[in-house]
Amino acid sequence: MHNFKKLEIWNKSMDFVTEIYKLTQTYPKHEVFGLCSQTQRAACSIPLNIAEGSAKSSTKDFIRFLEIAFGSSHEVETALIIARNLEYISTDTLIEKQNKITEIQKMIFKFKKSLNQE
Repeated sequence: MHNFKKLEIWNKSMDFVTEIYKLTQTYPKHEVFGLCSQTQRAACSIPLNIAEGSAKSSTKDFIRFLEIAFGSSHEVETALIIARNLEYISTDTLIEKQNKITEIQKMIFKFKKSLNQE
């Protein structure tokens, strides 16, 4: 088992969730149960799955939860592209968030690889 609170990947994804919540608060009110909620849930899914996976007794299970977190990172990115297409966020904001998502995705990939080698 890993202590998820000590994992850099969990801490970075927690910071990202906070950013996403602040960003989606600027979306139009009619999106509160639509794109806002979906984006927030996908962002939360990243650290939640890292934490849940860290409690599993097998490395195989932990890797499965990391894969779910990885998928959620792509979901967030897609939601942000939709927000840009709807002009809820700027291109600069999209690029900034995509850079952070890419960093988290790389960390997930590397962490999965290191677990596979255990």
